[in-house]
Amino acid sequence: MSAKGELNPTARFLMGPGPSDVHPRVLKAMATPLIGHLDPQFITIMDGVMEMLRQLFRTQNDVTFAVSATGSAGMETCFVNLLEPGDEALVCVNGVFGNRMCDNVERCGAKVVRVDAPWGQIIEPAQVKQALQGCIPRLVAIVHAETSTGVLQPLEEISEITHKAGALLLVDTVTSLGGTDVRVDDWGIDVVYSGTQKCISAPPGLSPVSFGPRAVEVMDQRKTKVQSWYLDLSMVRKYWAGAKRAYHHTAPISMVYALYEALRLIFEEGLEARFERHLRNHELLRDGLEEMGFEFLVAPEYRLPMLNAVKVPAGVDEAAVRRQLLDQFNIEIGGGLGDFAGKLWRIGLMGCSSTQNHVNMLLGALRRILKR
Repeated sequence: MSAKGELNPTARFLMGPGPSDVHPRVLKAMATPLIGHLDPQFITIMDGVMEMLRQLFRTQNDVTFAVSATGSAGMETCFVNLLEPGDEALVCVNGVFGNRMCDNVERCGAKVVRVDAPWGQIIEPAQVKQALQGCIPRLVAIVHAETSTGVLQPLEEISEITHKAGALLLVDTVTSLGGTDVRVDDWGIDVVYSGTQKCISAPPGLSPVSFGPRAVEVMDQRKTKVQSWYLDLSMVRKYWAGAKRAYHHTAPISMVYALYEALRLIFEEGLEARFERHLRNHELLRDGLEEMGFEFLVAPEYRLPMLNAVKVPAGVDEAAVRRQLLDQFNIEIGGGLGDFAGKLWRIGLMGCSSTQNHVNMLLGALRRILKR
């Protein structure tokens, strides 16, 4: 048998819904020599990751760390540790990832109570309040930044309504964390998950999570075992945050290195400066696209600055344009999902992909392609 060819993929400008471009320092960190996952040096690195994640989530939660898998596993971690068979969960659905939350609830043997809004619009607090009158859920789950539609969901009023009903608030911040403000403690978020490959600008493979005191109490009072051995936080948290670190699994050491360096870059830039950069580049993209006649899906006050959902003009083959961007300009953007397949482009300006150069390259390429 002959050996396969050397890995040599064409470099791309990643402007889709994820992953985003990665800083050379993060790639260099991944080449750092391996040490053991219980080595005292690695424990110190884990402690640094936890400390920086707390700052990024703006929380004091002790149980704040990175699940050794992608953001979807972070989602599952939150649900399987909090729900038991027979529980109720109220899930807010205004896009693909709300639907995935529903699937997680059902797989836990719990009952889903849905609150639906049209894709491209927010969930209104009044909808949640009304739905809570007909159920007693263990938790209310909602997506802060809906990647499939580009909606940024306000959370504070829904958090207040949720807690008055005696439920936990569970929030998906996969696309928002690191690109816009996420305030776990100030907003009363009980459990939250994210991913490393979007605004954090590390490779996919880890999922930051944070569990507040109310969520930890629910976990500690479970009557049944967590259905997933790998994601059972009664064991995993002893590895990440126990007084004496207890072996659970072999952590992806190189990925933890990458996250450590990506978080260092975030705090070197400063959170407020980082958020302002994402907003400024969104506005530059918005002005350029609107000048070309494009329309956005989401109302201005609820648009994500890091994920822009743009309607494809009539008569334009959206898949063909995306392929030309990739083949001729090495620029990747995303297509629509679900109800918006073939109707939307999803343009990411996340982390290291949120620069003026990225915006101007894409606008120039679109002008040339559409002019033809």
